[in-house]
Amino acid sequence: MSYTSLISYFILFIVLELVYFKIADRFNIIDKPNHRSSHTRVTIRGGGVIFPLSVLAYAILHGFENVYFVIGLMAISTISFLDDILTLNNKIRLGIHLTSVLLLFFQWDLFSISWYWILAALIFVIATINAYNFMDGINGITGGYSLLTIITLYYINEKVTRFTSSELLLVVGLALLVFNFFNFRTKAKCFAGDVGSVSIAFIIVFFIGELILTTQNLSYILLLLVYGTDTAFTVLFRKIRRENIFEAHRSHFYQYLSNQLGYAHILVSCIYISAQLLINILLLRIAVTDILSACCLLALCIAFYLFIRFKLEGFKKLLTPNAS
Repeated sequence: MSYTSLISYFILFIVLELVYFKIADRFNIIDKPNHRSSHTRVTIRGGGVIFPLSVLAYAILHGFENVYFVIGLMAISTISFLDDILTLNNKIRLGIHLTSVLLLFFQWDLFSISWYWILAALIFVIATINAYNFMDGINGITGGYSLLTIITLYYINEKVTRFTSSELLLVVGLALLVFNFFNFRTKAKCFAGDVGSVSIAFIIVFFIGELILTTQNLSYILLLLVYGTDTAFTVLFRKIRRENIFEAHRSHFYQYLSNQLGYAHILVSCIYISAQLLINILLLRIAVTDILSACCLLALCIAFYLFIRFKLEGFKKLLTPNAS
């Protein structure tokens, strides 16, 4: 992709984001702080709309490559945007989500393989989308973490193995740069909203799925290890405490760091991004070609996460029902 094209995309995404800010301000699409929020200011919600729009712009200019993926992305993004504004029926929302995932599976040509791999893929996709939605709670974390993932995928595509379009990766990366300019700051201009967290999760899942199917290497799931670990163990701890895991909460470790310990949002986001960066480096250097090394990396990271979390929060708070 030429520098002129990159600059053109970048300018387009800035313009689209600024236009959206005007629309959001006009129609009062804002996020007001509540008891489970990690922020204290009224802020524009839905700034992550730039993510699906970036893919749509690329698709229009390139003859709608990966058409099933694009249709699925636009469907899940639209329903998520409406969910940001309105209170939608859960059956409708879940129906659109499932339809989008099935379209993604058609894009991957997944229905030609054994049913248990399809089930595993369904769990992976749904879990990743939910994890992204859960983790989108402080400034910079969604945009920064996703940008790191896209950069890593671009490196793999260029230096390790070709599995997708480098141009599309660059376009998504530019959209993330624009979003981060407005979100990765102490006082964010906008939040991603459901439309942002769900759509970027869908996009990243598409790329990682392409990578795994091309290489037949499941180790690349570790590119999402930090988000996966925090989400999985937070749900587990809530289940142990006999809490309703479907209710809104502030139980994630990143929320404890920012809310209880008072760490700045940007600092917590940088901690999470740096941890995933280290994992990505180790994965590409020593673990990607050796399943045993990948398993050791997984076990080591989980053990370190649990040690730090129990050290800071304590066993009682994490494991005891109604503990303060």
